[in-house]
Formats: sequence, C-alpha cells, structure tokens
Amino acid sequence: MEPGKPLKTAAFLVLAMLALVAGASAQLQQVASKSPTVEDKLAQSYHAMYDLKFQDAFKAADEAKAVAQDDPLPYVAQAWVAFFRELDRLHILRSELFATDDSYNSRDAYSWDAGNKKIFDSSLDQAEKLAQDRLNRNQNDSRALLALSLINGLHGDDFGIFTKKDLKAISYIKTATTYAEKLLAQSPDSYDAYVATGMGKVIVARKSAPVRWVLRLGGLKGDEGEGVKELTLAADHAHYLAPFARLLVVFEDVRFKNTDDARRRLEALHQQFPNNHLFREELEKLGRTSAQLVRQGN
Repeated sequence: MEPGKPLKTAAFLVLAMLALVAGASAQLQQVASKSPTVEDKLAQSYHAMYDLKFQDAFKAADEAKAVAQDDPLPYVAQAWVAFFRELDRLHILRSELFATDDSYNSRDAYSWDAGNKKIFDSSLDQAEKLAQDRLNRNQNDSRALLALSLINGLHGDDFGIFTKKDLKAISYIKTATTYAEKLLAQSPDSYDAYVATGMGKVIVARKSAPVRWVLRLGGLKGDEGEGVKELTLAADHAHYLAPFARLLVVFEDVRFKNTDDARRRLEALHQQFPNNHLFREELEKLGRTSAQLVRQGN
C-alpha cells in the first residue's frame, strides 16, 4: 500500500459522509420550507367552501387548527363552512331574495340542520375564546380583532337570515362593526373587515326612518352608497371573504339593474369556482333579464 493512502481514503470517506449529511440537511430544510402554513390551509378551506366541496373545506380547516392551535381564524373558517353549507342547502343565496326590500322583508324563516348548527355554534364559541385570550395579551392583536368581527358578523347573519330576528342581528352587526373599525384603524389593508362595516351600513340604510333614527342614536349609521363601496373593497381585495363580498355586490348590481357589472362578476366567480351551481344559475337569470329588457326597449 502506498504511503499516505489510508489517510487519503479516510479523508475521502469523511468528505463523502459530510456531503451526504449536507444533502440530507438540505432536503429536510426544503421539506420544512414547503410545510403548509395556517394561511395555506385557510386558503384551501375557503376555496373549497366557495366551490361547494364542504368535506374538503372542513378537512383544511381542521388542518389549519393543528398548525396554529392558538389561532381563532381556523375555527372561524370552520363556522363559515357550516354556514355556507346551510345557505346552499336551503337555497338562500338567490338574487330575487335580495333584489327588493319587500322580497327580503317577506322572506321565510329557515331552520338549521341540527348537525350543522352544532358545528357552527361550537366553532364560534371556541374562536371567541381564543380571540379573547389573544386580546387579553395584546389589545391590538389583528387576528383576534378580525376573528371577533367575523364571529359577530356570522351571529348577525344567523339571526337576520335564518330566524328573522332583525334587531338581534343588528346588535351583533354593531359589535362586528366596532371590532372591524378598530382593526381598520391600525391595519387599513385588512379588507375582510369591510364586509362587516359595509353590510352594517347597507342593512341600516334600508330600515324605515324611525328605526334608522333609533339605530343612529345607538351608534349605527346607515349609508347604502358607502356600504356598497366598502363591500366592493372587500370584493376586490379581501383575503378570505372576497367571493362572498363579490356576490353581495352582484345582488346590489341586480337590484339597481347594473346587469353588465353583475355579469362580469358572476363570470369571474363561475370561472374560479366551477362546481358552484349558484353562479351559473344567476348568470342564466341575468340572461333572461337582459332579453326581457331588450324586448321592452330598455
């Protein structure tokens, strides 16, 4: 054996081992860097929800909870999935229901599926607990403020849309608006919060003058034009609720016969969520409305 060859062999083996360790470390780092974040899972949950793939949406929300156990927003997402599944089951999200004040005020009260309601209530309870815990540690916690705005907004939707307890709904909307305004004061780009403020202004604006006066004394101001502007901001920029806000704006477009704008928004929603029959059905209604307007010479 040549002098020094054992040393060269040993050095080669050491270098080879180092290379293997470095390669394995790089692979582990790459895997870690690709591990889904809570935002990744929330995005999956909301996307599946809007596409009416509710089991996938619940699964992604559960995975988001596992990623960030002190975060209230995965529980809010879970409540949204239960809520949206009921809206779909009961065929509530229809333009004709929201097209006029008379049609909305004469709407039926709806009954939840018991299993869905249990998920909805328990998810909101846990979300509120986590959000309040975070606020106790930091009164400006943006995720807690957003969660509380969405939680109270969902409670308001429950009372307003399902049980027709409008004054109770407005009480929750006021609380949702308070949290949303605090969040927007410190984080103006938290566009999801505009769903609460926008809906609040539109709902109050459509109440009778005496009711608006009482609500104004309580700190709730109605302004339909401003409310629609805020919903449009959410429709264009919100992280979680953009499609929902976009649909609300579509209903406003239909209400005021802005059929071209409504069609443009619905086509974008249908392209993004092809499994959701609602967007296709609303497009078909717009087609019938446009044909009727042509026949009438408008």
